Amino acid sequence: MNNQTETQNCDFTSDLKMKGFKVYPINGDFSKVPVYSRRDFYKICINTSKSIIQYADRGIETDGTILFFGNPIIPYSWETVSESYEGYACVFTEEFLRAKDRSETLHESPLFKIGGTPIFSLNAEQKLFIDSLFQKMIKEYETDYVFKDDLMRSYVNLIIHESMKMQPSENFFKHKNASSRITSLFLELLERQFPIETKNEPLALKTPQDYAQSLSVHVNHLNRSVKEVTGKPTTAHITERIIGEAKALLQHTDWSISDIGYSLGFEYPSYFNNYFKRLTGTVPKSLRM
Repeated sequence: MNNQTETQNCDFTSDLKMKGFKVYPINGDFSKVPVYSRRDFYKICINTSKSIIQYADRGIETDGTILFFGNPIIPYSWETVSESYEGYACVFTEEFLRAKDRSETLHESPLFKIGGTPIFSLNAEQKLFIDSLFQKMIKEYETDYVFKDDLMRSYVNLIIHESMKMQPSENFFKHKNASSRITSLFLELLERQFPIETKNEPLALKTPQDYAQSLSVHVNHLNRSVKEVTGKPTTAHITERIIGEAKALLQHTDWSISDIGYSLGFEYPSYFNNYFKRLTGTVPKSLRM
């Protein structure tokens, strides 16, 4: 990759991290397609081409127009076989999409969860409709509309809901393995701990050992499976979810910081403050100032 392309990708990623959202067209010039870290962003892409997509432990062959949902937890690669391709894509963080909502996370969505189906084949009518939504997002992205973020979230949610009414692609040529099944069970169990609804009952499962015991597997087996499928250790998933819930509770409840820490499994407020600062670079109180 040349230096100019690397600079474009760097600037593009910096812009995304600042706003939590980016939408862009896709065409036949690979050098103009940004590269993102799988650990940072979700991706929705409409693409017309012949391609082979490696998604976790499965392979998906596509020929025509498809709608793809990329999950930052699950590694994937995309090889375009045809000479031409076109479409649109948007990338976003979970915090951007759920800015005012503490309900089900994207990890639990049938479109993004491990074991779910990330590929949908589109007919001409569906392609026209999804294309129109991306075109509206691209147009609005350049405006100064004060509620632009809310509008973008509405467009993304509309694409998600339209997709959930479609039939998923069946062009898989490899099935899930044991590691994928265990990882899926772990992530589902992790999500069931949230959102925290009461400040009087501390988080029941806080460590990989807790989850391994609940799933009746050895902790080493759990850690290997999760790392193999997602590329991240079990502790990273638990930590990210706890920090995400901590931020939501700080921003959307009137609970004291001490109560929030206790509900997340920290016996003393100082433990919670140190944990939060170590992972976010700031103290919990700063989110309320």
